[in-house]
Amino acid sequence: MSFDPVQLAVPGVRDLAPYEPGKPIETLAREYGLDDIIKLASNENPRGPSPRAVEAAQQAAAHVNRYPDGAGSALRERIATQFCVEPEAITLGNGSNDVLDMVARTFLGPGRNAVFSRHAFAVYPIATRAAGAAAHVADARPPDDEAAPYGHDLDAMYRCIDGDTGVVFIANPNNPTGTWLDGERLYRFLAAVPEHVVVVVDEAYAECVQGVEGYIEANAWLGELPNLIVTRSFSKIHGLSGLRCGYALSSTAIAELLNRVRHPFNVNSIALAAAEAALDDAVFLEKSRNVNAKGLRQLQDGLKGLGLDVIPSVANFVAVAVGRDAGPVYEALLRRGVIVRPIGGYELPHHLRVSVGTHEENERFLAALQQVLTA
Repeated sequence: MSFDPVQLAVPGVRDLAPYEPGKPIETLAREYGLDDIIKLASNENPRGPSPRAVEAAQQAAAHVNRYPDGAGSALRERIATQFCVEPEAITLGNGSNDVLDMVARTFLGPGRNAVFSRHAFAVYPIATRAAGAAAHVADARPPDDEAAPYGHDLDAMYRCIDGDTGVVFIANPNNPTGTWLDGERLYRFLAAVPEHVVVVVDEAYAECVQGVEGYIEANAWLGELPNLIVTRSFSKIHGLSGLRCGYALSSTAIAELLNRVRHPFNVNSIALAAAEAALDDAVFLEKSRNVNAKGLRQLQDGLKGLGLDVIPSVANFVAVAVGRDAGPVYEALLRRGVIVRPIGGYELPHHLRVSVGTHEENERFLAALQQVLTA
């Protein structure tokens, strides 16, 4: 009998597919021999990080022979000040993905289940099944629902909760669809969830939301809902994707549990310094929000001008139906030096997800897509 390591893996891991990130620029250059490439695949800030964050990172780099502050004390103090919570209510992660995995390892396991929506972030099923738990996937809202096409159906999610449910994952705004939830509806759902269930509201894209009536950041309810966890990221609007830093806001009791499973020194010293400096640059943050809002309108208007169906988004990306299998369209764009993201793995095989880039990058994508669709 030949050695089969798959049979040695725990059951939840055996059928998992690895997470597939957006294609790196370097890989595309090597595969196709291109030297003029734009990447609109990973929801990064096209402006890059704050100059203050860059300076802080450079200063921290001089001391990389030392371990970072394992508690991330300075960053936690800074986050606590922003959200008016105790530092002990904050859990730091190597990106918010790391925090989501901590939640799964703490509150899930064999005999338990997690609830999340179709078309929701790929890490939810990965973390759930890797922890040995079952996944209860709620149907998304139908495409003809003008309020939230392809978005979370909170009523359907509530019906999926049972006595063995340990965690509910909600992305607001959602990746990869960009849809969002009305604050009052979300609050009613959160208040109705039984207290034996932890609810994670994943707000990795919350800072991108601008001028959206009814949108409420979930941290407003932390003092009222003891089973609520809110996760955030420095990878998106703050432009620190390459440093991997995220965090959770919760009750101090939940944070203490998460810190039991948090790996030592899980956030490096450069990321800690850069994230703290990024929070202090309000001017850069606001400019990035404005650039994103303009770019989002540019992409949505341009795609509609091509006669395509766009899922309304409040994040820093847009999902668009190309009217056919999106795989060949994606490949044709690659050959033109434009990297976007096919999202067939999210059960949207006819859609591409496109990140907001600079004005010039957005125009180049739109022109390339028109060429591909009319070829």
